[in-house]
Amino acid sequence: MAFFTISRHRPLVLLSSTDLAMEYERLERESAQLRQAVTSHAVIDQAIGVVVALGGIAPEESWRVLRDVSQRTNTKLRAVADHVLDFGQGGILPEPLLTELKLALDRYRAPCPAARPRPDGC
Repeated sequence: MAFFTISRHRPLVLLSSTDLAMEYERLERESAQLRQAVTSHAVIDQAIGVVVALGGIAPEESWRVLRDVSQRTNTKLRAVADHVLDFGQGGILPEPLLTELKLALDRYRAPCPAARPRPDGC
């Protein structure tokens, strides 16, 4: 039985059953990586929301806070996001992450205008 594949680089290529199996495995790996990326992205987006609520800062700044905490603690961004989500639900944030989160929030929090104090006591 003959199988054909179509791609941008090679318009019509005859594949052996071995080639077809290898292509299937490659596509399965790519699909799994994409599913993982989508899941990680959702967790990070939720953590951004928690940081927005905790720190009273804009989502763009919240993204920078998470990134800074990740870089300064040498922790993967997804792991930081997982910890922040747990913390937002009443869990405990590991000490190095808590310290860096507080410092990062201080760095990215805009100065409070005198006329409109924030709920965080600014």
